[in-house]
Amino acid sequence: MRELDQLMLRYLDARWPAASDAERAIFLQLLDTEDDKLWRWFMGRERPEDTSLADLVARILDLPP
Repeated sequence: MRELDQLMLRYLDARWPAASDAERAIFLQLLDTEDDKLWRWFMGRERPEDTSLADLVARILDLPP
């Protein structure tokens, strides 16, 4: 999905260079998630059970466009 790609690219541009190893590991875990689940998370229809993933989703959504 193009919208998900744009969100991920926004994160890579804005946060990846300064991200800690732990945050990078969480992002890689996020990338392994099925697109339909990611879509529900980023649209606010569901929340990841893993708090680390939920926090990262929130940080990505808070990034400026």
